[in-house]
Amino acid sequence: MTRTKKQIEAKLSAFEEACRDAGLKLTHQRLEIYRELILSTDHPSAETLYRRLQRQMPTLSLDTVYRTLATFEDRDLVARVETVESQARFEVQLERHHHFICDRCHSIIDFVWEKFDEGCARPSTLERLGRVSSRNVIARGICNSCLEHE
Repeated sequence: MTRTKKQIEAKLSAFEEACRDAGLKLTHQRLEIYRELILSTDHPSAETLYRRLQRQMPTLSLDTVYRTLATFEDRDLVARVETVESQARFEVQLERHHHFICDRCHSIIDFVWEKFDEGCARPSTLERLGRVSSRNVIARGICNSCLEHE
C-alpha cells in the first residue's frame, strides 16, 4: 500500500509519543528501525532490516534489531506476519488491511476487505471459544507477478 508523507510523519510522531509514554528511550537505532519499517512495503524480516540499515548504522547488530522488534511488538507498535517458512516478517500498520502470501515467491501483499472489516457475522463456534480481540485474513496463492512468468 502506498504511504503518503503525511501518514509517515503521523506514524513517526505517534511512535515518539508511545515511546515517551512507555518510558522507552527514543534511541537513534529504535527510530531508524521504526522508520525503515514505515517506509517498507515488503514486510521485511529482522535480517532484511539489519542488511538495509547496516550501511548507515555500521555499529548496529542483528541482536539489537531482534530485541528492538520484540520491544516494539510487545507495545503494539509493529505487527508480526508469520509466513510458511516460519520466518517472522514485520510491518507498521498504517491502515486496516489483510495479507495475500504468494506460495511461490513468498511475497506478502496487503489488501483491503472492507465488508469483512465492517463486521461480517462471526461464526457462533468462534464466539463460544472466547472473546475475539482481532480478526485478520491471510489469503494464499500465486501472485500476479509469478503467474506472468509461467
